[in-house]
Amino acid sequence: MPFTFVMLPPHTEVARDWATRLAKDVPEAKIVVPEDDNEAMVAISDADAAYGTPTPALLAEGKKLRWWQAPMAAPPAGFYSKELIAHPAQVTNMREIYNDHIGAHVMAFVLAFARDFHTYLPLQLKREWKPKPLDTGVIDLPSSTMLIVGLGGIGAETARLASAFGMTVIATDARRAQKPPTVAEMHKPDKLDDLLPRADFVVLTIPHTPETEGLFNRTKFQRMKKTAFFINIGRGMTTKLDDLSASVQAGEIAGAALDVYEQEPLPKDHALWTMPNVLLTPHTAGFGPHLNERRYQIILDNCRAMVRGKPLRNVVDKANWF
Repeated sequence: MPFTFVMLPPHTEVARDWATRLAKDVPEAKIVVPEDDNEAMVAISDADAAYGTPTPALLAEGKKLRWWQAPMAAPPAGFYSKELIAHPAQVTNMREIYNDHIGAHVMAFVLAFARDFHTYLPLQLKREWKPKPLDTGVIDLPSSTMLIVGLGGIGAETARLASAFGMTVIATDARRAQKPPTVAEMHKPDKLDDLLPRADFVVLTIPHTPETEGLFNRTKFQRMKKTAFFINIGRGMTTKLDDLSASVQAGEIAGAALDVYEQEPLPKDHALWTMPNVLLTPHTAGFGPHLNERRYQIILDNCRAMVRGKPLRNVVDKANWF
């Protein structure tokens, strides 16, 4: 079935290349690339599908829209507006393209803590040779438990990698019905408080939703072991940073590693910057090769699904933002 697909401005070279390729790969689709907001408003009125950020004005004009492709796996707060939630168009996102990169990033954090790199790397910069006493500063991973909060694609890949190091993996997830073979136990989110005291590493891969905003606060950290490490590579708004900082300073947990933050960039005067048992990366866990090709493949698959009247890939529950 022919349809019209509008790729909204602003346009990168990559997006223009996608438009050219889509026109060849899906000849049944009319690919429209408006150059400015005025052209976009005209184009959207006759569109069946769109790629980009939906404004209330575009949604009001796009009465024929049946599909909206989000440009990210987890778009920023405000993307899922009340207008988008109310609109009949299905929304799809870019999830599943970061699993390998982010899973490796999580394990880099885990291994750094397990081998005491957070102690030795600062000493390297000062050219100080200060080995700890024998058999101290090391975590035995085969006797450790990882709790993954959010067992989507990233969580499942992290579980696979952690199990390869002999770790016991337990998890919570709101949607997944079937437990992967590398996960020892899977529970619904309402069991989180019971699971936290069992974990040596708590890994957040959950998206930012109305239910997860501020989920990890001082009370949650106080339920963890004093020897446990907290890792967040999901979304920054799920974790109260001042509460995390206070828990680390009070010795309520052993340390933390973050790639995402309530406020980005993390303010230069925040206490987390200088804590010796905290590792910080600047929202780079998803970085790696092949991402643009993976993004294109999702758009291509969904364009072909539109032509064939088949289900779309990566459909989002709009009301819950993921």
